[in-house]
Amino acid sequence: MTRLYRFRLSPLATAFSLMLTLPATGSAATADTQAHQPQIDRIVAAISAQRIEAYIQKLVSFHTRHTASDTVSDTIGIGAARRWIKGELERCGAAAGGRLQVGLDSYVQPAGPRLAAPTEIVNVVATLPGAQKESKERLYVVSGHYDSIDGDQLDVKGFAPGANDDASGTAAVMEMACVMAGHSFDATLVFLTVAGEEQGLFGSTHWAEGARQKNLNIAGMFTNDIIGSSRADDGRVDGTQVRLFAEGVPALKEMPDAVRMLLATGGENDSPTRQLARHVKEVGERYVPNFKVSVIQRRDRYLRGGDHMPFLERGYPALRFTEPNEDFRHQHQNVRIENYTQYGDLPQFVDPLYVARVASVNAAAMASLALAPAAPQKVQMKTSQLENDSTLVWSPNTEPDLLGYRVVWRETTAAQWQGALFVGNVTQTTMKGLSKDNYFFGVQAVDKDGNASVATYPVPLR
Repeated sequence: MTRLYRFRLSPLATAFSLMLTLPATGSAATADTQAHQPQIDRIVAAISAQRIEAYIQKLVSFHTRHTASDTVSDTIGIGAARRWIKGELERCGAAAGGRLQVGLDSYVQPAGPRLAAPTEIVNVVATLPGAQKESKERLYVVSGHYDSIDGDQLDVKGFAPGANDDASGTAAVMEMACVMAGHSFDATLVFLTVAGEEQGLFGSTHWAEGARQKNLNIAGMFTNDIIGSSRADDGRVDGTQVRLFAEGVPALKEMPDAVRMLLATGGENDSPTRQLARHVKEVGERYVPNFKVSVIQRRDRYLRGGDHMPFLERGYPALRFTEPNEDFRHQHQNVRIENYTQYGDLPQFVDPLYVARVASVNAAAMASLALAPAAPQKVQMKTSQLENDSTLVWSPNTEPDLLGYRVVWRETTAAQWQGALFVGNVTQTTMKGLSKDNYFFGVQAVDKDGNASVATYPVPLR
């Protein structure tokens, strides 16, 4: 007996849609992976532009958040800013039931070209532990940097409001932490506000290195940096999309075997980071209507960087969210009026509604990932014989709420998955009539509620 499953196919594969059948092995039930999860809908609906605006205004009120600015004052400088962030996260965490664990992660950064003296770098870290024993060691991290600068990298006293760069990202992370603190997830969520970004990604590098030394299982990381404005420098307004930067093959002196195999099989667009970006785009656009996640197939903006890079460099999949069109009059500028033009990173140039939409995409993606099973491991494509079918094998997941697995595929010129088929709780399946020569494949794990993992790209099984 065979069962016919309905699925979406690209135009070139339509001919196979009426023929594709699978053995009736494993679970016969299927979960709707495209349906809205009520919990995620509630999280997205709770994201508040008004609170985000208040957070941004408060961060600007500290006058400067330069990494080496005042740490004693209660009203001015980076010390006051980080104590306020910590206190606000503690307050909202307690109000949500006390599961949000808030603390500081600090070290002393030696003096260098961008720091006149050794400086304590302090990250504020809020952790929401996972509730499922099999998943709680899997982490998803989201960050924004709370330090700011004006037009002089070493000016520790000048007015450096940093409303967009990066009070916008910090506010988004704080809002996500406060909203999501009242919810339970299988995996663990980490909300990071980091310092020292403007001097060289210091805070994020320290935290990422610590994670690598502890061998933490970070399955995905997002940074939000400059997500506050929908207005371009030429006056165009575009509040309908956000850029999501996703690295493909890393620029390394020595090529690891995993990267070499990606290239050997044409999978340079199927790195873990690119797979994460596909997932974020699909989930974000599902839960935030009329808002596009524009995946940019670059590590970051051209020869520029952000706090996701230390995670990439340590082998973790990591992405950067940034507004569609930056206005450089409002980045790293002394606040002034020159030739009738206002310069400086002031809150009047931030659109809180836009920040809230970006935060909603982040929150939907993080919630979806943390509710879903882990991505399947040891996914392989059988190559023992020449054939026009494609046989995939993988190791079983351990989550108790696992329903089964979903195979996804796309043409080699397509950016997003075009076809999908739930194959049941099995560890091998053959895709009849879909040749590995012509398509890229991935395997997702799906739980009983329809939450799907990131896809895993298969390596050859010889």
